[in-house]
Amino acid sequence: MSIEHLDKTRLINLEYSLFKEILRTNRAGAYSSSSIIGCNTRKYHGLLIAPVENLDNERHVLLSSLDASIVQRNKVFNLGIHKYKGSHYEPKGHKYVRDFTTDPTPKITYRVGGVVLSQEIVLVERESQVLLRYTLLEASSPTTLRLAPFLAFRHIHNLTKENLNANTRYSYDENGVKLNLYQGFPELHMQLNKENDFVANPDWYRDVEYIKEQHRGYNFTEDLYAPGYFEIEIKKGESIVFSASTSSAKSGSLKAKFTRESKKRVPRTGLQNNLLNAAQQFIIRNGKECKLIAGYHWYGSRLRDTLVSLPGLTVFQEDKADFSQILKSAIEQIKTEYLNPETLVIKDIDVPLWLFWTLQKCEDYCGIENTWSKFGDLFKSILSLYKNSTSQQFRLTSSGLIYAKVDGIALTWMDAVVDNQPVTPRYGMPIEVNALWYNAIMFSVDQAKINNDNAFVSEWEPFAETVKQAFIEKYWIEERGYLADYHDSFQKDTSIRPNQIFATALPYSPLDIDKQKLVVDIVKKELLTPKGIRSLSPQDPKYKGVMEGAVAQRDLALHQGTVFPWLTPFFVDAYLTIHKQGGLHFVQRLLEQFEKELGKHCLGTISESYNGNPPHTAKGAVSMAWNVAGILRVIKSIESFTI
Repeated sequence: MSIEHLDKTRLINLEYSLFKEILRTNRAGAYSSSSIIGCNTRKYHGLLIAPVENLDNERHVLLSSLDASIVQRNKVFNLGIHKYKGSHYEPKGHKYVRDFTTDPTPKITYRVGGVVLSQEIVLVERESQVLLRYTLLEASSPTTLRLAPFLAFRHIHNLTKENLNANTRYSYDENGVKLNLYQGFPELHMQLNKENDFVANPDWYRDVEYIKEQHRGYNFTEDLYAPGYFEIEIKKGESIVFSASTSSAKSGSLKAKFTRESKKRVPRTGLQNNLLNAAQQFIIRNGKECKLIAGYHWYGSRLRDTLVSLPGLTVFQEDKADFSQILKSAIEQIKTEYLNPETLVIKDIDVPLWLFWTLQKCEDYCGIENTWSKFGDLFKSILSLYKNSTSQQFRLTSSGLIYAKVDGIALTWMDAVVDNQPVTPRYGMPIEVNALWYNAIMFSVDQAKINNDNAFVSEWEPFAETVKQAFIEKYWIEERGYLADYHDSFQKDTSIRPNQIFATALPYSPLDIDKQKLVVDIVKKELLTPKGIRSLSPQDPKYKGVMEGAVAQRDLALHQGTVFPWLTPFFVDAYLTIHKQGGLHFVQRLLEQFEKELGKHCLGTISESYNGNPPHTAKGAVSMAWNVAGILRVIKSIESFTI
């Protein structure tokens, strides 16, 4: 039984169904996404969205949607749905929806009188091809299936309008047609698995609206080109497969290909399987290259996200080849962007230090051995980068802590910027940076000891003790019983933020067990929610519990109370360190809340962030790598106590 708890009686209610989305990827950069009833609510939605190598190798919306109609006794029942101006929906195909499931692939079931038709979607692995299978389950009289494609041919961030530059000519392909609206794009081949009639009826459908973009304060109206429609007779019990692809398909093999692709899918049953499905969607393989993208629909690859996500995304994967390739790519990026003096740019000051944590976790999750022999020289280079810097923007203090400040630039993960100024600048010594710094030194020292690198141990072990003492002096607030968020050399910022949890959650903590417990307690009391960890305590005057309005208003709230699920596993690591077996019941209850979330926004995955105030509505990207990875790590943490 699928875990997404949908209220099937409300599927025809637009206020319910328009705000639940589906996402499928081909593991090579293409994806398919829409609302569960097939009405696109974002400019990022479409049935086939694929990289276009000849243009920019970025993703473009090719096939926006496909309207299916049932024709009986000369009556046409259009099952499609589009939003136009004035909250006008046409056609109103949602009123025929009777069921929706996701296991193993998204499936909508329509009923029109005595006719029952199902539509299933699968994106072909590593090919820019989407397949839609229509099965006539019930019918009492001859039935014709009509399929009308709507085309966009534009970048995912843009919108298109009716124009004279579009090349609307088409030519025939095997059981279908092919066309290419603009130079530089590939031809889109639209084919069926058997002979059919293509009826040319070219037209632009003007002022199609995307309600999610409207709510986000972006442009939300575009025109879509419809070249005509395919018409084919369909018998009771018969399935018709429609293919849209950037290359010609063998039409006779489409039915078998749909079945074969469906069987590859991990069953979407249970929290873990749903998250494993979602985890695979972030890993993009293109030839020999393998990378991890941060989230859908608009994020690309981000180094911090990759390093934080990689252990959780691969912890339950038996094949570690992807992990190795992604790790190798991340290391090369660190060498290029941080260890090369000619290309060094002061940004994301914590990122190289995350590599140590990634490898620590992967010693446990992925069985990495001989860490020092493989990565010891790299560790030394990264540590030297911080220790020996003489820049006033990026240096060590006399006490051995990392200090960083670049006016107008946010150097930590709290990177929202409004009017060219960071919302949470955190200039000076951000606590998680120095927690990562201490952890990196201690991990390296212990690895060096195991491998008898005595020179390294002699230099860095005493220095680690200096950093530990300075950390406690600079961050610990004795009278309040928690850690400052950052120190600017003159005073401590006493805001209660989640960054202090890293000082207790990382494998090496500068805090004794009593201080660790106090930190865990304050985070639990002030910041923990059913959807993750708040970025600021609700008791703080700067707290913003709802992220809404125009882009600037949302960014002003982004790190001032917004909830982030990716922080949850770090809280869990710290909590279980303190409470051990006795903390399992509490952690399991946290997992139950995320299980419920899988059916609320984008089905089977976890959104980027959530409002700080209840009911903690989802915000931002619909599926985020480090959130999915984080909850998989929580599952793994529970397993380690129960096995």
